[in-house]
Amino acid sequence: MPSTPQPFTLSVPDADLDELRDRLARTRFPDQAPGPPWAFGTDVAYLGDLVSYWRDGFDWRAQEAALNAFPQFTVNLHGARMHFLHVPGKGPNPTPLLLMHGWPGSVYEFLDLIPRLTDPARFGGKPADAFTVIAPSLPGYGPSFQPGQKRFGVPEIADVLHALMTEVLGYRRFAAQGGDWGAHVATSLGVRHPGALLGIHLNMLSLQPDAPPPAHPNRDEQAYLDQIKHWTAEETGYTWIQGTRPQTLAFAMTDSPAGLAAWITEKFRAWSDNDGSIESAIDRDRMLANISLYWFTGAIGSSFWPYYARMHGDWPIPEGRTVDVPVGYAAFPHEIRRPPRRIAAQSYTEIRRWTPMARGGHFAALEQPAALAADVIAYFAELRGQMEEAGPLGAA
Repeated sequence: MPSTPQPFTLSVPDADLDELRDRLARTRFPDQAPGPPWAFGTDVAYLGDLVSYWRDGFDWRAQEAALNAFPQFTVNLHGARMHFLHVPGKGPNPTPLLLMHGWPGSVYEFLDLIPRLTDPARFGGKPADAFTVIAPSLPGYGPSFQPGQKRFGVPEIADVLHALMTEVLGYRRFAAQGGDWGAHVATSLGVRHPGALLGIHLNMLSLQPDAPPPAHPNRDEQAYLDQIKHWTAEETGYTWIQGTRPQTLAFAMTDSPAGLAAWITEKFRAWSDNDGSIESAIDRDRMLANISLYWFTGAIGSSFWPYYARMHGDWPIPEGRTVDVPVGYAAFPHEIRRPPRRIAAQSYTEIRRWTPMARGGHFAALEQPAALAADVIAYFAELRGQMEEAGPLGAA
C-alpha cells in the first residue's frame, strides 16, 4: 500500500547556494569554434553571460517561493519518493487533471499555466471549466529523486502515476495532459489504463520516428518525412548518448553547473519558437529555475533514464496497439516533430480535437501558457458530460 502524502516545501540550504556560486565562478570555458554562433552547440558568449547572471543576478529564493506558493506533497510509491503539486480548482465541480512535464523540463514549466486551469474565471473564463491540477515531478526528476532509488521507463512511470491518481488521491477517473515525456506517459496511460481516463490532451504526439512511411505520401506527409530525416541526422545526438551511456554523461552534468546549463539551454534554444534568442520565447529566470532544480536535487543522471529504457524496451504504443481513448492535440508550429493528422490517426484512433496553434514550440507551457490553457479547457469541456454520466468527478 502507498504511504500517506506528506506536505512538502522546497528549501535549498544556503550552503548549496554558496557552493553553486563558487563553482560558477571557477568555470573553465572552451574556445568558440569557428563559424556562426550556435552552429555546433551552445554558444560560448551566451553561456558566459548566462553563467555570470546565474552567479550574481539570479534570485533562486524568488523562484523557490514561486513554486512553494502551490500546495506540494511527497509520497512513497512503487519504491520511489514521488513529489507532486496538488492545486484545488475554483469551480463547482473541478475535473482532476494530471499535468506532466518532460526533459529537460520540470514542474517549473507549469507555474503560469496552473492558475489558468485551476481558476479560469480569473482569466475571463467559466468557473465550470476549472480543473484540480496534479502536477508531479516525474520519477527520477527533481524532488522525485533520491540517490540509489530505482529507475523508471515510460510504462513504469504511467503505472506509478496511475497509482498516484487512483490509489493515493482516490480519483475515479481523470484527465491527463503532457508534452515531451509527459506526452509519452499520457499516451502510455491511454494504452495501459484507458478505463481511468476521461481523455488525454497532448502538445507532442508519441509516434515512432522510424515507423514505416505511408506508401503514397501527400505533400504534408512528405514534408513530415523530410523533417524526420533531418531530425534523425542532426538533432538526435543527445538521445543516443542519454539512451546508451547515461551514467557516463551524468558525471559531467552532476559536477559542472556550467556544463549542465550548456546541455539544457541548447535544447531550450533549438526547440522553442524564438527569434534567435532564447529569452524571446522563455523567461530567463524561469529557465534558470528549471536548470537549478536539476542541479540542487542532483537528478540529471536519473532524468536520462527514460531514454535508456526507451532504447532498450518498447515504445509507449507497443507494436500492434493503438490509443483508443479520446485525444486532443495542440499543434504548435515549432514542435520538434509535427506529424500530419492522417499519420497520427494510425496510432491515435479517437482524435477529437486538432488545433493548429499560432505560435510556440516544444515548451508550450512556458512559451504560450494562455494558448495552451485555452485549448486544454476547450477540449475537456467537450468531454465533461461523458465523465459525469460515467461517475462522479473528483475523489471516490
